[in-house]
Amino acid sequence: MNQPPTPGNIMHLGTAFWGSKTLLSAVELEVFTVLAKEPMDALTLRKQVGLHERSALDFFDALVALGMLDRQDGLYSNTPETDLYLDKAKPSYIGGFLSMLNDRLYGFWGSLTEGLKTGLPQNEVKDGKNVFDILYSDPAKLASFMQAMTGVSMGSSKAIAQNFPWKDYRTLIDIGSAQGGLVVEVGKAHPHLTGGGFDLPVTGPIFEQYVASFGLSDRFKFIPGDFFTDELPSADVLSMGHILHDWDLEQKKALLQKAYNALPDGGVLLVFEGIIDDERRKNAFGLLLSLTMLIETTGGFDYTGADCCGWMKEAGFRETRVEHLAGPESMVIGTK
Repeated sequence: MNQPPTPGNIMHLGTAFWGSKTLLSAVELEVFTVLAKEPMDALTLRKQVGLHERSALDFFDALVALGMLDRQDGLYSNTPETDLYLDKAKPSYIGGFLSMLNDRLYGFWGSLTEGLKTGLPQNEVKDGKNVFDILYSDPAKLASFMQAMTGVSMGSSKAIAQNFPWKDYRTLIDIGSAQGGLVVEVGKAHPHLTGGGFDLPVTGPIFEQYVASFGLSDRFKFIPGDFFTDELPSADVLSMGHILHDWDLEQKKALLQKAYNALPDGGVLLVFEGIIDDERRKNAFGLLLSLTMLIETTGGFDYTGADCCGWMKEAGFRETRVEHLAGPESMVIGTK
């Protein structure tokens, strides 16, 4: 017999921001970094992270119930996932991305309805400011943003390093390279590769410092430039991670055309982000990310694998395919 519908899923989704903000606050308070040192009881942990006694226990136990902490014999500890990815002392830390969500997007998403009605961004633009001008004029904010981009791309970067047939290629240049997360992961796994990262000049020191920290400076160099006003550098493989969705359709096609022009015959372009499934039914992350582009940009949007393959074919790529990477992310591969 069919069971009558219940409001359970509706209520779960409607209150989902409760759990989200609990996690984001825990990252802000460095709960996971503190617990990476040793398990702690509630009183010790409360004092370490500076909480009032009133709701500290509820906060810690909510993190247990959400699967973000473990508790055994009254001692709180990280889960394997939070220990690996939310401890600031580890290179696998992705908390920079979550911090960006907490500091900026959590508040801006409160204006989603207005954005849907107007089609206009709901971030600093409403106050006459440009988000990229703000980020790129403040070294601390820029460094935090670059770290966030490394964090959000980490799963995909590792998957690309492990699964793409790098033995067939000699050079890689990441377009819009930010901190250099992709070239580092690929470079560590494939010692024969050389190349670099192409991004605005102001990001150069951040890229160079990150790449140097892994001992890869001799193989991967920073190339300053603007991908809209300058020609793209050439390599066997060009990559664009979390780049295309920032821009409108005309700009997307222009960047793909530039990449095609820069590649040698047989060269490959990798485009990766939260690619939406072709039926637009399953990848909720990609669809919600596209709504984030409404909040953050004047014309950006996410897209399906079929969309991107079509744009690549229009630019001249002879072969295209879509491959899943990690979690909700996939890449579109175009061969010249």
